[in-house]
Amino acid sequence: MNTPSGPVVIALGGNAISPEGEEGNIPQQYERTRRTVVQLADLIQTGFQLVITHGNGPQVGNVLRRVELAAAEIYPLPLDTCVADTQGGMGYMIAQCLTNELAHRSVDRTVGTVVTSVEVDANDPAFDYPAKPIGNWYNPSRGNELIARHGWQMIEHPVRGMRRVVPSPAPQRIVELDLIRMLVEQQQTIVAAGGGGIPVAHRPGVGLVGCEAVIDKDLTSALLATRLGAAVFVIVTSVNRVSINFDTPDQHELDSLTVAQARDYLQQGHFPPGSMGPKIEASIKFLAESQRDDARVIICGMDAISEALAGKSGTVIEP
Repeated sequence: MNTPSGPVVIALGGNAISPEGEEGNIPQQYERTRRTVVQLADLIQTGFQLVITHGNGPQVGNVLRRVELAAAEIYPLPLDTCVADTQGGMGYMIAQCLTNELAHRSVDRTVGTVVTSVEVDANDPAFDYPAKPIGNWYNPSRGNELIARHGWQMIEHPVRGMRRVVPSPAPQRIVELDLIRMLVEQQQTIVAAGGGGIPVAHRPGVGLVGCEAVIDKDLTSALLATRLGAAVFVIVTSVNRVSINFDTPDQHELDSLTVAQARDYLQQGHFPPGSMGPKIEASIKFLAESQRDDARVIICGMDAISEALAGKSGTVIEP
């Protein structure tokens, strides 16, 4: 396996820490994370310089649920603070598990977490059209009560009930980029930009302030990979390869894609917005903005990261 020059950004999906079908309590998250970091440690031992990002969907949903349940007892937390809480807690967990795994292999390496803010445009149209589902499903009675109390926007499903939706603005700038870059240049292993980053926007006369929003973690990871000059951007998901006609009798797994093919399939509806769509969009964005001729994206399953980097699994997307 050839190691590329420069960092490799690995974006862990939610299944890497809290897979579907589990309660997702802290012991379960640690157990899953310990399994996940084995492959990351393999890569570090091979010579890869890793920058690790991660999703936080289930975790931030649980934080919001705690805020809701404790509303009569203690002050609420705004959404940006909830994202920051999950960044710190999950970053601590990933860093601890990976540091321990490396120590078991006699690799002297400390893994650090950078709590990361990501600036968005305060005038992003997404703020006028909240569309990102977050948190629990509620029955209509409870959902309407929360709308009246908090002014939340909700979507309604005929079977599952009502769920809160929030804006998902595009990431514009990673506030702690220089710090992350400095640590990467010192050959440190970093966990950063968890959950898409803490959403902040510039307020005239004040500076940066938090936003009630959630940024797509794959788009932020793509921005980070671009700004760090990464040759490889790895998106880890619940499937081993990208497919067209997914979950139909005509499903076909793809070993490779060009950006043009990815755009065509995206426009044809093969990659839905709530599933593979954001990952393909992030891949296209990274490859369009990268200054490297050898830039590539790999989309792969959690148990196949090493194989994917060796060209034996996953879907490779190239210019």
